[in-house]
Amino acid sequence: MHVTPEQEAEIEAQRQETFSTRRSTSPGLEEILYQVIPVLDHGFIRVVDYMGDDSAVVQAARVSYGRGTKAVRGDAGLINYLLRHRHTTPFEMAEIKYHVKLPIFVARQWIRHRTASVNEYSARYSILDNEFYLPATEDLAAQSTVNRQGRGETLTGDEAARVYELLRRDAEQSYADYQEMLNEDDGGEPLDPGRQGLARELARMNLSLNFYTQWYWKTDLHNLMHFLSLRADEHAQFEIRIYAEAMLETMKRWVPQTYDAFVNYRHGGAHLSSKGLAAVKRLIAGEDVSQAGSGMSKREWSELMEMLGREG
Repeated sequence: MHVTPEQEAEIEAQRQETFSTRRSTSPGLEEILYQVIPVLDHGFIRVVDYMGDDSAVVQAARVSYGRGTKAVRGDAGLINYLLRHRHTTPFEMAEIKYHVKLPIFVARQWIRHRTASVNEYSARYSILDNEFYLPATEDLAAQSTVNRQGRGETLTGDEAARVYELLRRDAEQSYADYQEMLNEDDGGEPLDPGRQGLARELARMNLSLNFYTQWYWKTDLHNLMHFLSLRADEHAQFEIRIYAEAMLETMKRWVPQTYDAFVNYRHGGAHLSSKGLAAVKRLIAGEDVSQAGSGMSKREWSELMEMLGREG
């Protein structure tokens, strides 16, 4: 379950409220404000607040007041210029806040991005719900033989079924033990009135990393783009990439001009080293360039050839 009926009713009540403001708003983002966007089996993201839009970036770059007299085409051109030349400060003038429900192991990857304000659900104060992530069987894969932090071939047949059952069994058992240590049932009543139960801050350590946690995550547009450039990339782990792809869609609604520039120059673009650029120039000139003659490492050369769609 992504949200309970009670939570759904509370969110819908929020969505029915409207306020007048003199600030710039984003019509596309307003349409989905507070709305739950499902991710994985029990997770979600939802935008709960934001400040600024494309015009905030443009105003900051021009250090001007109001919208000015520039055409939309001129604003888009300025945003393209800023992103193309890595003038990042104007993008820090727009901010967005997400409510995210995610598996703990995904949260531990996510928190490595230290350029955001985060407030996480407290398992010292509250009891975690009995919700855990189970990958679809087609997402269960062996360790990659060429990448120490990646997946290889998909598990099939009996092996996939056995792994899935182990994950399910261990999660269910760990939550049953969690309740036993807390000495509380689902309704918060004592399982055994004769026992005290273990403190929540200690009992939680028994839960596996596929249990869900929640947090509020606020960041500016510049750091959001950095996060998305890494986590929405095809090489990112599947589970966090699904969250990043959902956030990418909210960015498209929020700042469409910046989104277009981001997809062009960052998300769909590429960066080259000086040796890589020299190799590309030689290839364009018709030279027969090899890895040995490029001065590049085997891995960098392989990545360049993959980028160019050529055989290594």
